[in-house]
Amino acid sequence: MQLPNRNYIDLIDRIGFTILRARENAIKAINLELVIANWEIGKNIVEFEQGGKEKAEYGSALLTNLSKDLKSKYGKGFSKSNIYLFRLFYIKYPIFQTLSGKLSWSHYAELLSISDDLERNFYEKQSEKDNWSFRELKRQINSALFQRIALSKDKAGVLELARDGYEVLIPNDIIKDPYIFEFLQIPQNEIVKEKGLEELLVNNLQKFLLELGKGFSFVGQQYKITLDNEHYFIDLVFYHRILKCFVLVDLKTRRVKHQDIGQMNLYLNYFLEEENTEGENPPVGIIIAADKNELLVKYATGGISNKIFVSKYQLYLPNREVLEEKIKEIISK
Repeated sequence: MQLPNRNYIDLIDRIGFTILRARENAIKAINLELVIANWEIGKNIVEFEQGGKEKAEYGSALLTNLSKDLKSKYGKGFSKSNIYLFRLFYIKYPIFQTLSGKLSWSHYAELLSISDDLERNFYEKQSEKDNWSFRELKRQINSALFQRIALSKDKAGVLELARDGYEVLIPNDIIKDPYIFEFLQIPQNEIVKEKGLEELLVNNLQKFLLELGKGFSFVGQQYKITLDNEHYFIDLVFYHRILKCFVLVDLKTRRVKHQDIGQMNLYLNYFLEEENTEGENPPVGIIIAADKNELLVKYATGGISNKIFVSKYQLYLPNREVLEEKIKEIISK
């Protein structure tokens, strides 16, 4: 049997690319039409009400009757919860031009579950900027990403975060505290050792990268460096393409100690001298630990020129209500 020549293989690849692009564009077109239709349905409902005032609650007769009659005439997709969502969609986005062509109806339906306008604006901007899928958006909302980032900012910073989204400009911008590893699905009564946690994160690398944030590329695991004929192993090494620097990650399933910070400083000095190339910025170190003492971290990192950050990790989703209250305190100041 004669093998296909290179030109024929290229032809198959070009046709395949065209098919995939057409399918992707068709899905985008369907999603856009669905967003337009649902917005217009909401607009019609609101305009039907007295002067467009928001008065029809979830249990109102109007929404109940609309659901029943639309289902009878047009089939599925018009449950009372959906009718309520269409109406809310128009109320929250009364100017159609403000809607993003990158986001599907599934995105907007999830965004509408957020009552706080600042928080919703943040997730909308971030979904658009980072091309989050619906699943990625849902995960970031559940992990309280907005609150975790906002807690490190003042009132102006929180408002800027909600207005413009999350920008990575300096090493501090890539740090989260805590990191949330709920995607590992570790049972609450299971004791995890450092090696086991590392393996689980590498085995779930795509989700781990999503938690780390935009710009991270995986370089290696148990990265070996040798000094004075002694070997050291860095748990995880990444490269940040926006900051143009290496990011070294050390995992600790206990409270961080000052020796851990000293060791990370050694790793960073090595990378600065031996691994960095011209045009790259100094490396950044992140120690992700089960717990930390803020005062110890302050004193242990004081006077160190290298960028070393210590964050906690959680294996389960945080209490969003508690975090939201803290954000309200910042905003009210």
